[in-house]
Amino acid sequence: MSHPGAPGSADGAEPTIGRLVSDISRDLSTLVRGEIALAKSELRVSAKSGAAGAGLLVAVGVLMLFVIGMLSMAGGFFFAWVFNRDIPLGFTWGFLVMTGVWILVVIICALVGIRFLKKVKAPEKTIATVQEIPAALKGQVDPRTTIDLPVAAAAPATPERTSGKHAR
Repeated sequence: MSHPGAPGSADGAEPTIGRLVSDISRDLSTLVRGEIALAKSELRVSAKSGAAGAGLLVAVGVLMLFVIGMLSMAGGFFFAWVFNRDIPLGFTWGFLVMTGVWILVVIICALVGIRFLKKVKAPEKTIATVQEIPAALKGQVDPRTTIDLPVAAAAPATPERTSGKHAR
């Protein structure tokens, strides 16, 4: 039987060291899961913008190959016209006009791609909350400060959420 007020007693006057270690372990685990979830949510937005921007800049590179081909064709028709006046000059102008159209498409893709790349940012909220952790562990936290965890991070892990891995 345990006596009231004794360490580890049922009335909860003083928890045991094992209970304290267990609580600390659980709280740190929850904190780490919350930080990881916050970082994932922040990086997801940046990754999508970065991928779209990079894809558009790759498209710019491919379209520049079209522009080079069109300019080469225009130059070839122009030199053919210079050496043989029987070849119409209209081919040259047609290729030059289409080169201009492709250059406009390239400029639009480049501007949109750069705009997407400018949206890529560091996970600022995650960095700010991680920088608060050492002070919190030392007990130097303003009690008015709250950290809002994403819903997925705050929920305990269930066997369904462990994606086929054994629950611990």
